[in-house]
Amino acid sequence: MGIAFVSRLRRPLGLLLVPAMLAACSGGLTPPDDVDSAGVSAIRPVADMGDAGGDTGGDLTTYSVDEPIGRVGEVDAAMAAPVNEKKRLPMIDSDEAMGIDQPVQASSGVLTVPEGGVNMDEGLGVGRVEGLAEAQAGEIAEGNATQVVVDGIGTDTPQQVGQPDAIPMSEAGMELGTPAESDGYLRVPDEAATRGRQAEGEQVAFLPRLSNPMQTPETMGGMPASEKACRQRLQKLGVKFRDVPRISRGRSCGIAWPVELSGLSGGIQIKPAAQVNCQITEAFARWVRQELVPSSRMRYLSGVSAIHQMSSYSCRTMNSRKGAAMSEHAKGNAIDVGKIVLKSGKAIAIEKKGFFSFREKGLLKAVRGDSCKYFSTVLGPGSDRYHKDHFHFDLRVRKSGYRHCSL
Repeated sequence: MGIAFVSRLRRPLGLLLVPAMLAACSGGLTPPDDVDSAGVSAIRPVADMGDAGGDTGGDLTTYSVDEPIGRVGEVDAAMAAPVNEKKRLPMIDSDEAMGIDQPVQASSGVLTVPEGGVNMDEGLGVGRVEGLAEAQAGEIAEGNATQVVVDGIGTDTPQQVGQPDAIPMSEAGMELGTPAESDGYLRVPDEAATRGRQAEGEQVAFLPRLSNPMQTPETMGGMPASEKACRQRLQKLGVKFRDVPRISRGRSCGIAWPVELSGLSGGIQIKPAAQVNCQITEAFARWVRQELVPSSRMRYLSGVSAIHQMSSYSCRTMNSRKGAAMSEHAKGNAIDVGKIVLKSGKAIAIEKKGFFSFREKGLLKAVRGDSCKYFSTVLGPGSDRYHKDHFHFDLRVRKSGYRHCSL
């Protein structure tokens, strides 16, 4: 009975002792509430293992628990002890990184930057240099820009800002006169005379810029490259000419880039001046220089002084007949010669000659035969009744390349 009672009593006691032992074990690890009133100040960092010569590279920090945790004085002493931490790197460009213990101070206090910035040019004794953008901005603000300035580029309403300065010139504009007076050539006054007039107090005249089709690009309505090249060849041949305004009379008549032919090399005059295109002018000048002048010198021992033309540009049909095709004269692509005057004073009319006029007939025959190398159409006395008193030369283009020369 006694043994059975004791065994029954051990089971409840064992069940009661297990929770008590667990509580005793866990309660021993909990810091008391009276330590630093937080319960965590007993845990403090220990010196870095790297500082103690460990093989962790100094990257690990260990913690220890002060024992016994009930001793408050030792805990406070441990918290007051300095902790070995890694050294912080200084900021770039800081006083610490530059090795400056104290900030640089001026005589009047802390060094400050002027409101307008530091003027290095003034410190070096160099004068102020004005930039291109600043100069242009000043010109625009004053309204005296030397070039055309456009504002609002990229918008729907671009506007020109200001006006370009006028180009001061002498009184060349006054002496230019009308085309008839100046013969189409710009006469520049004598420099000494101009200085004298300016010294007397006369105002300097301003000549507006003239629109020159030779200088204007073709894309902006200027002269085509072929026309410019033709005029350059005329200058090399010694031709005296000038450009005149466009001639336009409907779709059948007109010259896009006409010239007024007034003379050829060697002082040969064209009377009256002929309005033709540049191509017929070049062919005519080459024929006179290479064929007509040598023929006249061989037969009359004299050069040519003048050539009288009877028709150049004329808006009409062929032979002025009603219903006929338009003449090459309507495009300035033809010229008619009625008389040739030699430097000796002899005038040779273009007409049928008598039996004994050997030299004149020989000259006219040479003219008719040689000119066919330069023109696509040559008509003269004996061709028909419309050309009995003149030579007709033109550059008509035919599809077959045929040249009509009445020999």
